[in-house]
Amino acid sequence: MIFDRLKRFSIVLEGAERDGPAAFSPGQAVSGRVVLELAAAARLGALRLRAMGAARVHWTESRSAGSSTAYTQSYSDQVEFLSYRDTLMAPPDNGEATVLQAGKHEFPFTFQLPETLATSFEGKHGSVRYWVKAKLHRPWSTVKKAKKEFTVIEPIDINTPALLAPQAGAKEKLARAWYCNRGQVSVTAKIDRKGYTPGEVIPIFAEIDNCTSRAVVPKAAIIQTQTFIARGTKKQKKSVVTSITGDPIPAGKREVWHGRALKIPPVGPSILQCRIIQVEYSLKVCVDIPGTSKLLLELPLVIGTIPLHPFGSRTSSVSSQYSVNLDWLSTIPEQLEAPPEYSAVVSSPEAEQSLAPPCRSELGDILEGPFFAYIQEFRFRPPPLYSEVDPNPAADGIRPRCMTC
Repeated sequence: MIFDRLKRFSIVLEGAERDGPAAFSPGQAVSGRVVLELAAAARLGALRLRAMGAARVHWTESRSAGSSTAYTQSYSDQVEFLSYRDTLMAPPDNGEATVLQAGKHEFPFTFQLPETLATSFEGKHGSVRYWVKAKLHRPWSTVKKAKKEFTVIEPIDINTPALLAPQAGAKEKLARAWYCNRGQVSVTAKIDRKGYTPGEVIPIFAEIDNCTSRAVVPKAAIIQTQTFIARGTKKQKKSVVTSITGDPIPAGKREVWHGRALKIPPVGPSILQCRIIQVEYSLKVCVDIPGTSKLLLELPLVIGTIPLHPFGSRTSSVSSQYSVNLDWLSTIPEQLEAPPEYSAVVSSPEAEQSLAPPCRSELGDILEGPFFAYIQEFRFRPPPLYSEVDPNPAADGIRPRCMTC
């Protein structure tokens, strides 16, 4: 039997870490090899390869049809993104099997990813997966299979006018208990832009007015919303990514956040272009009001993959071409809140990485300004300070030189 002689049958992708999936972007070429290692000579048939990528959703809902009758409704859908087939070893034309000698044999392959793909995703009611599968055929024997998954990350550049635009909103709520009016609570919140990347800090500017007779507690959180669509029906799952809690606001008082920091943890990017799966984010500022429901204010967010450019040339050019309403910045008080501790925002590995100048190979095509901007300043001695008094006056015994001679 071949499987008594087969020592190894696997797929190796270039760029993959050990025991981890390889990551690619739409439009890239995926290269790898199928490794076949035999302990002795064996007669083999065809070796075929297939690459697949698809989004799938599935969930069930219980329905009642009367007092004692119930049934389960199932919802499923699928969208195919990638389908590639190749024959790495074909059987001879005479119909006989191919004989491979003992040892290690490698069969390379390469295929191109489409330009439009959804980011890999694993959710409760659906997923977006990409994989490569190899099948080894042999006459009068079962088929041997090997499978290797890989990750696709759709690039989302936050350096666009829509994602650089500030986001702001306001809401108010009348607190009632037992048909008694206890006053009104209002909240106004602003953030500097809509697009962020994991690891960034969102500065929150907010004003909370508590005109009730009891203390209220302000909070802020990043919410992830997963939406699954099948047969015209939607199924959503919401989860809290991270949150902060402010100090209680006494009755009749106002609380102001001067850029309260909320750090984005490592999360997957937004998925907005898939027909059956969407992953969206939002910043919610809420106020817990005793005796009544919460006051909620939601600001949309987009988690991208390409961070904000380190140079101001791109931002300034975008601002000159598109008018962005920045009137709300005038309402920010001049006295700013103390920033958080650096250790609480950036960990030690991140700090070391941020202090080191980047390599040109790491920057790639996103470098739009001069590379020499990363060279440390003050390499040369600075010029002397300006002074009205001559620091080196002439001696009294020296005759002044005539400038006309």
